[in-house]
Amino acid sequence: MSNKEWQHEQEFIDLLYDRLTELRDLAETAVHAAALPSEGNHAQMRLERNVLVAEQSGLLAAFNAGENGLCFGRLAFRDGRDHHIGRIGIRRDDADRTPLVIDWRAEVARPFYLATGHTPMGLRRRRHITTEGRRVTALHDEIMDLADAVRTGHEGTDADAVLLAALDAARTGRMHDIVQTIQAEQDGIIRAPHHGILVVEGGPGTGKTVVALHRAAFLLYAHREQLARRAVLIVGPNPAFLSYIAEVLPSLGETGVLLASPGELFPGVTATGTDTPEAAEVKGGAAMADALAAFVRDRQALPDPVIVIDHEDGELRLDADMAREARSRARETRLPHNLARPHFAFRVIDALTAQLVDRIGADPFGGPNFLGPDDIAQLGKEIATSAEVHHAIEELWPELTPEQLIADFLADPVHLPDAEADAIRRADGDWTPADVPLLDEAAELLGEDTSAARAAAEAERQERIDYAQGVLDLSYGSRTQEFEERDDEDSEVLAAHDLVDAELLADRHEEADHRSAAERAAADRTWAFGHIIVDEAQELSAMMWRLLMRRCPTRSMTLVGDPAQTAEPGSCGSWEAILAPYVDDRWDLVRLGVNYRTPTEIMEVAAQVPRSVDPSFTPPRSIRSTGVRPWAHRTDDLAHVVAEAVAAESHLDGRLAVIAPSAHHEALAAVLPAVSAGPALDLTSAVVLLGPRQAKGLEFDSVIVVEPAELGASDLYVALTRATQRLGVIHTGPLPAGLEMEPRPDAAPASR
Repeated sequence: MSNKEWQHEQEFIDLLYDRLTELRDLAETAVHAAALPSEGNHAQMRLERNVLVAEQSGLLAAFNAGENGLCFGRLAFRDGRDHHIGRIGIRRDDADRTPLVIDWRAEVARPFYLATGHTPMGLRRRRHITTEGRRVTALHDEIMDLADAVRTGHEGTDADAVLLAALDAARTGRMHDIVQTIQAEQDGIIRAPHHGILVVEGGPGTGKTVVALHRAAFLLYAHREQLARRAVLIVGPNPAFLSYIAEVLPSLGETGVLLASPGELFPGVTATGTDTPEAAEVKGGAAMADALAAFVRDRQALPDPVIVIDHEDGELRLDADMAREARSRARETRLPHNLARPHFAFRVIDALTAQLVDRIGADPFGGPNFLGPDDIAQLGKEIATSAEVHHAIEELWPELTPEQLIADFLADPVHLPDAEADAIRRADGDWTPADVPLLDEAAELLGEDTSAARAAAEAERQERIDYAQGVLDLSYGSRTQEFEERDDEDSEVLAAHDLVDAELLADRHEEADHRSAAERAAADRTWAFGHIIVDEAQELSAMMWRLLMRRCPTRSMTLVGDPAQTAEPGSCGSWEAILAPYVDDRWDLVRLGVNYRTPTEIMEVAAQVPRSVDPSFTPPRSIRSTGVRPWAHRTDDLAHVVAEAVAAESHLDGRLAVIAPSAHHEALAAVLPAVSAGPALDLTSAVVLLGPRQAKGLEFDSVIVVEPAELGASDLYVALTRATQRLGVIHTGPLPAGLEMEPRPDAAPASR
């Protein structure tokens, strides 16, 4: 019976992969064809083609990633239905719409994740299928209907066997999907309604990140048309984290997603600089919005006391009253600075023109002005084209860029208390992540005058139309002469001008934009995303939240984080502080309470850190125990002992992280083979050296924490909870207050 079941599943997997090969070829052909110029190049057709490219590219990504685990389950219902479950839906062939594999996101697949012996949801049995490529390596059956006497020989008594096997597997440096092991509480979050803001809170190892990623995949499946066009933005704490999660969504067939760190959310700017904690806190504060708005108003100046403009008919004087009136009228438009500038300029030009008209058109005997409308219009044109007038307007109301404005502000941070101004004052230097929301705020305050670009684009398009019309005219003349030389019956042959007009012909030759929605969104600061997912959301500043809310006017968001792990200066901290300014109390909170990553032995030690600050702190409940106790070792030769500890772990499977304060990185890198210090991390390396902020959201088989007393409580809590199997601590001084650990088994407490 056992061999028969195994053979049956193996034959099915072989059939599935044969179909996979066919679909991969079809998808590659579709991507190639969709990228070719079409006969009609209207905007809607271009949009549909881009969506097709994205969908087929997603299928290809899933097919390629699906070499392992393309099908991972089977549901046998009491009514006779039988469905295989996989990471993407696959049909038997194009003519027969019968599914070969059901997509894990489909409603019919929910019993795979939710059914229990008490609530079988119509199931007779549930099977977990483990594969390596095309080879079936394990079957695990769960009996849901105890009245069913059929047995396969693959029944298991431990319902969590598949989950525990996945949790105990060695890490690879890349996050994997969990479609085979989604738990009931996770499934509810993944399939929660699309609209509004959902906050997912959970301690270390509760699966917040991977649940959020699967939620993105589900939303793209359930709201394909809307989100494929608008794209989904996923914001992660740093580039290393984004690299760690980069393969999850492609493995589920989803490519319409933009992954970015906070420092990458202003197009054209890559934030590589570093702020002091004090500077980051000041820049992140909500008061910065008012300070920048005031700084922009400062750039809308008045003459002091007057600007004299030379003119052939005598000097023109632009005084404070004239400029004040023009400024008031421009501000009344409530337009951003650059967009209001033409209104200011028009008022100044009108005032100077009136001044000139009064001077040269006045009747010396007090009669009416003798200049006619045409004369006045000509004088206005002279004023409007005067270089000196334009210079005066630029001096009083300059056109500004966000980069220029923020650079000027940081050089002289007015409208801030002296201590805060001193903390952020900077004459030059690279942009920092905390500068990015300031640049975005400046872009909102300034606006972008695109009238010149639109005019240039329209002129270019008109040139194409004129050229196309010339081509058609030549074609028409040639065909007319040809028709005159033919019999009447041949005159019904259609010429080009009978089938297409000049405008359509010009549009066909317009260069099509084949970028995906995510690629276009990355280059467009004003893009409105269909959904935004923020990881480590508790860390973001008030100014960064202003940026993100602009990116999602519909407020369709999933925010995941853990207030107990808040460490960044300037962060909002609580969900209420983050969301109240935007949605008041109209948001939902769910909590994940099960720790799938951290064994009980490690979690008991790590929980001492937040409990030393808050005695009522309750950690998430660990789902497993390894029997391996964490250890601590005190030494006077830090680098040497760390190197010894790393070497002792080298024979074990998986990945090891050395998490240390940045001040020790160079010395540690010097004694650790093939390990380098710096922001660039290769998480697939056997050993990685990083700081606690870099380790956020990551997990490793083994972790060695160095000098815990030099880390803040939040950073230390993060560092201690990254390990899935083994944890060690190496230190030169006393352990932080409240942290108690057993000594290293193979060494004396205070020696090498």
